[in-house]
Amino acid sequence: VQLQASGGGLVQAGGSLRLSCAASGRAVSNNGMGWFRQAPGKEREFVASINWRGGSTYYADSVKGRFTISRDNAKNTVYLQIHSLKPEDTAVYYCAQARGPGISQNDNNYHYWGQGTQVTVSS
Repeated sequence: VQLQASGGGLVQAGGSLRLSCAASGRAVSNNGMGWFRQAPGKEREFVASINWRGGSTYYADSVKGRFTISRDNAKNTVYLQIHSLKPEDTAVYYCAQARGPGISQNDNNYHYWGQGTQVTVSS
């Protein structure tokens, strides 16, 4: 499975972005998917996860109410809609495929990772 993340960019605080993660090589419709991020000098952290059907989601406390994860299995794509961006959201955002069908915040439960897309939020 190859995961291609896109949609990052430079935005002002309070702005919005929609990140996309397109999968190729094999369908991801049977697997949970997640988004993680890594800011400069910090460890990678969990952002959001969605189960295989899209009916269950889970978010890090820091993004609840501002980020929405969704998926379109027909397009083999997962999205992360981001609103009310803050400077502390600046990071490289990675999508990943879970080993199983459910949601998970543990990066050890993910086995395929995209290359990341940079999100930079100016104050």
